[in-house]
Amino acid sequence: MTPKDVLAFAKEKNVKMVDLKFMDLPGLWQHITVPLNMFGENDFKEGKGFDGSSIRGFQEINESDMILIPDPSTAIMDPFCDIPTLSLICNVKDPVTGDHYSRDPRYVAQKAEKYLLGTGLADTSYWGPEAEFFIFDDVRYDENHHSSFYTIDSVEGDWNTGRIENPNLGYKPRYKEGYFPVPPTDSYQNLRNEMVMRLMEAGIPIETQHHEVASGGQAEIDMKYETLTKQADLLMLYKYIIKNVAKAHNKTVTFMPKPIFQDNGSGMHVHQSLWKGGKPLFYDEKGYAGLSQMGIYYIGGILAHASSLMGLCAPTTNSYKRLVPGYEAPVNMIYSQRNRSAACRIPMYSKSPASKRIEFRSPDASCNPYLAFSAMLLAGLDGVQKKIMPPEPCDKNLYDMPKEELKKIKSVPSSLAEALNALEADHDYLLKGNVFTKDVIETWVDYKRKKEVDPVRLRPTPYEFYLYYDI
Repeated sequence: MTPKDVLAFAKEKNVKMVDLKFMDLPGLWQHITVPLNMFGENDFKEGKGFDGSSIRGFQEINESDMILIPDPSTAIMDPFCDIPTLSLICNVKDPVTGDHYSRDPRYVAQKAEKYLLGTGLADTSYWGPEAEFFIFDDVRYDENHHSSFYTIDSVEGDWNTGRIENPNLGYKPRYKEGYFPVPPTDSYQNLRNEMVMRLMEAGIPIETQHHEVASGGQAEIDMKYETLTKQADLLMLYKYIIKNVAKAHNKTVTFMPKPIFQDNGSGMHVHQSLWKGGKPLFYDEKGYAGLSQMGIYYIGGILAHASSLMGLCAPTTNSYKRLVPGYEAPVNMIYSQRNRSAACRIPMYSKSPASKRIEFRSPDASCNPYLAFSAMLLAGLDGVQKKIMPPEPCDKNLYDMPKEELKKIKSVPSSLAEALNALEADHDYLLKGNVFTKDVIETWVDYKRKKEVDPVRLRPTPYEFYLYYDI
């Protein structure tokens, strides 16, 4: 839509308010809302001002003024506002220079797509994230100088088989046995279907939904593939809709990677492919698993830069409580067809050239998708440009492999601190085309260390009292 089209759409829908959404650096949507009578066609050029110093990872207090430039192509009716509200996703600009703001994650994604086109290797990249999440009935937590706790609860929790529920009807998915049971064991079928309907009404194509492996209400709803920036936009809208549908049913949703001990965590397997002139570039009938040489080099780039990628694709301390062996977590930097114990998998559901893609399984939905998708693209392209060959494909179950053999296979970092160190040491591939800047990477690493790694590292935990109090 053009700006004129957006305003005509707003009139048609009797819009009263306009909600302007944008992304902070760590990866949460922010917004401001203005009355429609204070919003016009000129705002698509001049923008609306806001205080950048109050946004995580943005400006200092002495240079705080920033402006939001709405993207007319993102216009939808907000699904959850009582008063008719038009929703627009925005880019961030500097009001003094008029330039795009280098720390705006959406701008990074747009630069990544421009860089891809400029390489001449491909003109389009497609992205299909599989975001997993938990649906809980209750969550409580607190942290201060003298105490710390968290507790979560779910009607589906295996830990509630003995709870008095007047009556307790059973049907609690056992730990690691939540994959694909029918109702009544899957008690969230109707809720997930409602989520799907609301997602589709908002313009997000959905391919499937199902219960996931873990007890306690783990779920997955899969979107159809889309181009990079567009898919990042849709993923943020996806999370917004799912959380608000759950809240309307007095439920709560989290995309936290590992909220339950000793059960499967929530990842976000990311399917990706390159195209040129409307033709898929990752297909070769004679290649391993039907994958072209370009596709193999792309995997080579992903695996070569996997440790630094984790600093952007699995960017929380909690991410590394998921990335441990034994829970279908893809910690081994190897590739394979069909094999879900490999970090890079080549799906074999279809023989169609258009469906040929690679799936990187280590990321999770705590990431900022604009940054994570861009980083994966740049890593893959680096592999193509340098013709990086990955290790030989492995079709064995890596979790059952003898330790002697497993030692030969590179693993993802074991902590966010390690991943950030790797990102500091290996990020030249991210600077190509000025997609990422040194300032963005330095700001990201500094924020993650000061706001997440150190605060978690310095605090005693309840389990430490269990281990050490009687020493």
